[in-house]
Amino acid sequence: MSNSSSITQFLLLPFTDTRELQLLHFWLFLGIYLAALLGNGLIITTIAWDQHLHTPMYFFLLNLALLDLGSISTTVPKSMANSLWNTRAISYTGCAAQVFFVFFLLSAECSLLTVMSYDRYVAICKPLHYGTLLGSRACVHMAAAAWATGFLNALLHTANTFSLPLCKGNALGQFFCEIPQILKLSCSHSYLRELGLLVVSACLAFMCFVFIVVSYVQILRAVLRIPSEQGRHKAFSTCLPHLAVVSLFVSTALFAYMKPPSMSSPSLDLVVSVLYSVVPPAVNPLIYSMRNQELKNAIRKPMTVCFLKAVMS
Repeated sequence: MSNSSSITQFLLLPFTDTRELQLLHFWLFLGIYLAALLGNGLIITTIAWDQHLHTPMYFFLLNLALLDLGSISTTVPKSMANSLWNTRAISYTGCAAQVFFVFFLLSAECSLLTVMSYDRYVAICKPLHYGTLLGSRACVHMAAAAWATGFLNALLHTANTFSLPLCKGNALGQFFCEIPQILKLSCSHSYLRELGLLVVSACLAFMCFVFIVVSYVQILRAVLRIPSEQGRHKAFSTCLPHLAVVSLFVSTALFAYMKPPSMSSPSLDLVVSVLYSVVPPAVNPLIYSMRNQELKNAIRKPMTVCFLKAVMS
């Protein structure tokens, strides 16, 4: 029998025990990670430097890119390193830090996506009130509230989880440190307290999701009244992918944290965790940017200038 004070490291779930497949996992995750870094990095740089993009929508998009960069950087590099060096270990402190940052960034992202849906709702359904409801001060306050909510939520859950006595070994059934997997190692009924907190957080996340869906329904209703077929097509092709990615992110995250133990299996847990922690940060730049002509033009402009300078030199 061991307790949490004697645990110095945790063992993460490997994707495979075959060396060739471990290296394949490394290269696959490296490609996804580099794509996420490039896409989100371009968004952050472009919005920060282009004065024409200093509007509420792009301000929130910049915050989303920052959260996505942090989120994928918290889990994927460690998993890649473990596959490359054929190890499973993560230190106790490293695991606690991973739990904190995963919960912090995912909670903040859920709040920010809610704010972004409100921004689009006001812009499309109440355009005359847009400047009043979403001034620069209001945007900063809403973004700060999203980050602060995520921070406080993560602090509460991390402190509560790592105060539990752990006596069922140190092997986690996940490729990164996840609260439900750590709760399985607890030998005390105190874990019910953290389970209760997770239920509260899940209810809040579900309320955010309902708000997002209602906002997009109102947006789509307004879009249907657009006389131009091209305008309707453009709005639908933008809104529906947004809603699809948000639905994937929220539903898989809720399932990962709320599913009953009887439904848990290593392969299912692995797939679900990839869907909410790896896929959205890599796909969001494409969904939110590549379908936005204004942002594409802003990204293309400095790249063209750099290319011409390189050719001329």
